[in-house]
Amino acid sequence: MRPRHLLLFAGLVVFFVAVFLAMGTPYSTRLLVEATAYALVALGLNIQFGYGGLFNFGIMGFLMVGGVAAVTVSYPVNAAFWQSDGPLMLGRVLLAAVLGGVLVWAARKVDRLGITGGWRIAAITIAWFIAYIGYRTQIDPAAAYIESTSGWIGGFGLHPVLGWAFGGILCAALAFVIGKITLGLRSDYLAIATIGISEIVRSFVKNLDWLTRGTLTVSPVPWPVPRPADYQASGVDNVLSFIYARASFLVIVAIILVIAFILMQRAYSGPWGRMMRAIRDNHIAASSMGKNVKARQLEVFMLGSALMGIGGAILVSFVQVLDPSGYQPIDYTFLVWVMLIVGGSGNNWGAVFGALFIYAVYQLSAPASLWLFEQISALGAQIGWGEIPNADSRSQQVRFVLLGIVITLALRYAPKGIIPEVVRRQG
Repeated sequence: MRPRHLLLFAGLVVFFVAVFLAMGTPYSTRLLVEATAYALVALGLNIQFGYGGLFNFGIMGFLMVGGVAAVTVSYPVNAAFWQSDGPLMLGRVLLAAVLGGVLVWAARKVDRLGITGGWRIAAITIAWFIAYIGYRTQIDPAAAYIESTSGWIGGFGLHPVLGWAFGGILCAALAFVIGKITLGLRSDYLAIATIGISEIVRSFVKNLDWLTRGTLTVSPVPWPVPRPADYQASGVDNVLSFIYARASFLVIVAIILVIAFILMQRAYSGPWGRMMRAIRDNHIAASSMGKNVKARQLEVFMLGSALMGIGGAILVSFVQVLDPSGYQPIDYTFLVWVMLIVGGSGNNWGAVFGALFIYAVYQLSAPASLWLFEQISALGAQIGWGEIPNADSRSQQVRFVLLGIVITLALRYAPKGIIPEVVRRQG
């Protein structure tokens, strides 16, 4: 890490100290927890784009899957579901899905029997049709029954950190399926495909009421540490309870970020990192040297998606609400890209710096602009101009204007990021 980069992080520390002094400790610790979770997500995007050159614009979808995983694992058990016929009906759904998958797999192997060309395509099409019909005949009555009796399946009541880990595993599995389909496409087509897949995931999560409660939301999602209410119940002051609880939460998230950072830093500094840079810079040359380009790209796509899933699970646990309607691409995809571009693609330090700085600026711009609007309104009232109308809603819109300004300035004056990639040449 260069002296200039140390100065940048020192300036970031001073910036957060000023935030603590201006906004108070409870607000600032909340800001730090969310910024640290976003740093984990930005680190995942840096693995995909900075390491492998993959344009993933479906970040929101992975964050949603991570959030659903956290709720499914950690939310208290819904006894009404387990005492009904719901588990048996979902078992039949799983069996239908497995049998359908086996049927499709067998249809794809019919070329070994000498069935090729159009006949093979017809066999695969028929297999998919049968599998789909078989699955729908089981899932539709199961979903209707669960929603009419217990409402939804609930959770398993396990520790939230297990839910975070499951979110990472589930997102890695989803990335494997997506990667098998989309990797190999040109960068712009890959970006379009991941946007579409993200919207498909959002549609599923919003409409699977039996699994996620859909737009009804799930709350409160458990914490891995005592909540403010728990401290208050034991007699701790209201303000101190928020500080203790959020600080404890921050410690866990920071430990996860540090572990992920160290592992990725070591990997990128070794032979694996040099291979990924070679594939990113010239995949044709890397392929000619015997490297399995698609397998390595699938590898980084899964690794990055796993970190995104963990970050999404952490965010849902922290706010204690799973609200599918609250997921918007500008907050969960575009914002992460701004973090990486401003911080520095291909540099883990840059990804973390960009995430912490941009998220803080993004969140603070609304109260700062509201304060400015109030001062202007007070001045306007004195000189007869009148007050600024709808100051609250306008202050929220300032965040998006500020993001546009920041990314424009970054692309103009620091196109490689504030902390750009540093490649040490061998020999």
